[in-house]
Amino acid sequence: MNSIKNETSGGFGPVPGTARDYKAAGIGWLVVGDENYGEGSSREHAALEPRHLGGKAIIVRSFARIHETNLKKQGMLPLTFADPADYDKVQPGDKVSILGLTNFAPGVPLTCKLTHTDGSTDEFSLNHSFNDNQIGWFKAGSALNKMKM
Repeated sequence: MNSIKNETSGGFGPVPGTARDYKAAGIGWLVVGDENYGEGSSREHAALEPRHLGGKAIIVRSFARIHETNLKKQGMLPLTFADPADYDKVQPGDKVSILGLTNFAPGVPLTCKLTHTDGSTDEFSLNHSFNDNQIGWFKAGSALNKMKM
């Protein structure tokens, strides 16, 4: 279960080890998940580790409420599929771009662009629940960084 393909080595390994490899190589990464992501992980450490390991975003069908807020505090992008069926468009090896961050604003969806290994692409909408203050956390890298400014 805790084994994913490491795109830099071509091998398979644990998620934290692969994330460390990506961080060392300067490669941002994200998580794609299903329903109620983060359930049972309300402590801030569950949101701090992805940030510490170079994670940028979590895209899911739905979040556990407290975990979503903790991800925001850590400067992560917790996003949900506007159409939950878009989850099925994501394929192993996809390159993912999140479009619309230049004009990131409350209530304005972002766009996910997938570039599949065969060169084809898919685009779909991603929702977020950020308010202006939380967008400030994201832009500063975390709520703590925003407080230091």
